[in-house]
Amino acid sequence: MKFFRNPEIRLSLVWHFSLFFGAVLLGFCFPSRAVILMIVFSFLFIGSHYWITWRRYRRLAQLAREIDHMLHNQIPIQFEKYREGELSILENELSKMTLKLSEQAAALADDKKFLADSMADISHQIRSPLTSSNLILSLLMEPDLPSVKRKKLLQELAQLLSRIDWLVESLLKMSKMDAGTVCFQQAPVNVRALIRQSAEPLMIPMELREQTFSIQEESGVEFTGDPAWSQEAILNILKNCMEHTPPGGCIQVFFSQNAIYTEIVIEDNGPGFDREDLPHLFERFYKGKNASSQSVGIGLALARMVVSRQNGTLKAENRPEGGARFTIKFYSP
Repeated sequence: MKFFRNPEIRLSLVWHFSLFFGAVLLGFCFPSRAVILMIVFSFLFIGSHYWITWRRYRRLAQLAREIDHMLHNQIPIQFEKYREGELSILENELSKMTLKLSEQAAALADDKKFLADSMADISHQIRSPLTSSNLILSLLMEPDLPSVKRKKLLQELAQLLSRIDWLVESLLKMSKMDAGTVCFQQAPVNVRALIRQSAEPLMIPMELREQTFSIQEESGVEFTGDPAWSQEAILNILKNCMEHTPPGGCIQVFFSQNAIYTEIVIEDNGPGFDREDLPHLFERFYKGKNASSQSVGIGLALARMVVSRQNGTLKAENRPEGGARFTIKFYSP
């Protein structure tokens, strides 16, 4: 029986039976003093019961003190002192509780550090274009500013405002995904149409850079996912390729489908990635050695978040012949 695996119960049972048989034996030996013996053994029974109970509560009080020290002073509990028995189940549950509390404390510390670092990065990323915008505005207020100079400053101001708008919008999207409030659709997505729609905002910048953009001709490749969010991910990857491809360079997109996944490969013939940057490319606010001065470091992080939330994977690597390669795989449901 589980009840008797407790060493204290076994000890008390042996002690009480010993008193019982001792009382019976003495009763037969001294029948004239049976009343006195009964009173003596009654006190012995009562005393032994409260002594065993006191030992039990003393151990419980000790365990309570150790839990209090663990919660306030981070002193671990020595659970090996509590052998199998009355406290075994309690010890097991407390072990789980202390482990969970330690994990939660570590997670909260990591979240706090991540939040502080993120706030510092966000404030830095927004402060830089805001400072430049204020400087341009002060220059535009000069009455004798030449029209050519004024036009150039207005173009720079428009670019800075566009950068701030994109930064804030991207941060809001990432915050929504972090909070788990984004609901991804499960709809058929034509890959060729998705690539064309994603690349459309970049066609003019690519043309100004004299870059060529090519898409595989096959049109029957599909996957199940969210068209809008998938377009956001592809756009960020294409934008990264465009920014790191030299004038006159080429960006190519290939895709295929099998029974397990749909694969999209985006390549450029730029300088590729530095070996030290490869493990950190998808980290938030990380800027590689070859990153441009306008780079913020959240485009690729957002792209991976979008892909992973749709049962997909995103990998970056260097091409053997030079340049960068991004491989996206959307796995079949």
